[in-house]
Amino acid sequence: MIMRKLLTVTAMVETGAGVALLGLPSVTASLLLGAALEASAAVSLARVGGAAILALSIVCWLARGEQGRAAWGLVSAIVFYNLAVAGLLASAGLSDGLHGMLLWPAVAFHVVMGAWCIAILSRSHDRGLP
Repeated sequence: MIMRKLLTVTAMVETGAGVALLGLPSVTASLLLGAALEASAAVSLARVGGAAILALSIVCWLARGEQGRAAWGLVSAIVFYNLAVAGLLASAGLSDGLHGMLLWPAVAFHVVMGAWCIAILSRSHDRGLP
């Protein structure tokens, strides 16, 4: 039941992020980083990222009711995704001086989601699940 909630929340939030990056990449970058995307290559890469995030949300939505190895593998991948995104965004804010209004809320969200994934994985490990 807890994994279902995690995958549902991930699917819903990341659908929004993916659609935003696909449809309005420069606006999304401004909200997150405080800077618009000016080069067409940057816009294209943001859209590729949006497509990847949307693919992640689709997989999370479809796996909501699963409990097998594939579902546990998905949660493991989501740990990496959330902690990598939190680290990359935090680095952008601390090292690169970027500061959009959604930067630190996004960092906090991804840290919390990563911790939630780790808690689910460690709970399943304690129970001897895959």
